[in-house]
Amino acid sequence: MNRFNRSFPFDKNFWKQDIQGSKAYAKALEKAGLLTSAELSSMLDGLGVVEQEWVEGTFKELEADEDIHSANERRLLEVIGDTAKKLHTGRSRNDQVSVDLKLWCREEYHAVQNQLVQLIQAMTECAAANVDILMPGYTHLQRAQPVRFSHWLLAHTWPLKRDSERLAELITRNNVMPLGSGALAGNPFDIDREALAADLGFSGPSPNSMDGTMDRDIVAEFLQWSSLCSIHLSRWAEDVIIYNSREFNFLTLADAYSTGSSLMPQKKNPDSLELIRGKTGRVFGKMSGFLMTMKGLPSCYNKDLQEDKEALFDTVDTMNSLLRISTGVISTVTVNANQCASGLSEEMLATDIAYYLVRKGVPFRTAHEVSGKCVVAAEQGNCTLSDLLLVQLKEIDENFDTDVKNLWNYESSVEQYQVVGGTAKSSVLNQVEQLRAFAVSMH
Repeated sequence: MNRFNRSFPFDKNFWKQDIQGSKAYAKALEKAGLLTSAELSSMLDGLGVVEQEWVEGTFKELEADEDIHSANERRLLEVIGDTAKKLHTGRSRNDQVSVDLKLWCREEYHAVQNQLVQLIQAMTECAAANVDILMPGYTHLQRAQPVRFSHWLLAHTWPLKRDSERLAELITRNNVMPLGSGALAGNPFDIDREALAADLGFSGPSPNSMDGTMDRDIVAEFLQWSSLCSIHLSRWAEDVIIYNSREFNFLTLADAYSTGSSLMPQKKNPDSLELIRGKTGRVFGKMSGFLMTMKGLPSCYNKDLQEDKEALFDTVDTMNSLLRISTGVISTVTVNANQCASGLSEEMLATDIAYYLVRKGVPFRTAHEVSGKCVVAAEQGNCTLSDLLLVQLKEIDENFDTDVKNLWNYESSVEQYQVVGGTAKSSVLNQVEQLRAFAVSMH
């Protein structure tokens, strides 16, 4: 039962936050007249000793240490004596673990945010550097229309920007302090919770003590956030895996982010990207497992909540890895301009035929039908669209004229999409500037 119940092996990750919260709470006790100035000084000095032991790796763990809170308090008692017994006045492990959790999450979530912004910057700069490269755009994995390579890459960058905004909202929303909630009913000793919250960098104290002890939204939201962000990374990774294959060869991964085959020496496998794709399932599993833990809990603290930490720690570590590896991949990838261009084919300009006719006053539905007839004529003649003679085109629709020859240019095709969000060069560069400005604003 001791092994089953004990959380110290993993919640010792909170050692710094536990000492930080205890120092602030000791000051609040002194302010409330429950500690003398001498007792406060002794307590702060003693907590400093315990903290230094953790920093230096000399803290001695005991089998009897059930969790990080009891371990730190036990050691404080050994250092300063009975004065340490006053530290827990009006405080419960229920509000203590909640504040430790929130302090830890605030720090770690900011670190994840920084990693995400670095990835956004890396993708944006890769797009800027390769803005003149054209490639096929795909729907249903079928060649659709010509686009800029940068437009494709930024299509994966904008979801990450939204992820960054969501994470910032999550951090702000959860910066509420539960300390002073006691076990569930509050604190009876006139602790100044507003001052305590300010001391710990929170926006304010939790408005309801019962909610303060049972709130794990900061964990659930991050696991949900991670699931969506990792899905965005996984979809990008899948595209890169496809484009890195010999059949496409649009991209070449750096050796640092590839591995060789144990049998076939000619292979260079995109293991970095496959692991991004694979670990997305792991992240989602942690989220679904924790939500199932939460769904039937009665009010206030229950021991089930101990299950939040391992899922949280693993997901934070995984997300940091996914973001760092993604940044490395995109920062070192080689874009093969000639191969991207060789993927373009004239049937991808079929829609441009319809647009050409629309500009001559033909209704779009009719123009679309005419374009389809041109594609059929090229297929039947075993030739490209540009090989069709003007007389053949006029037999299909009299609105074709000599200027139809201007259609067979991929650069012109791409440049017609000048609207906001389009794949024209000016539109893509506008996206780059927006994303650059966003990244700067997040620093």
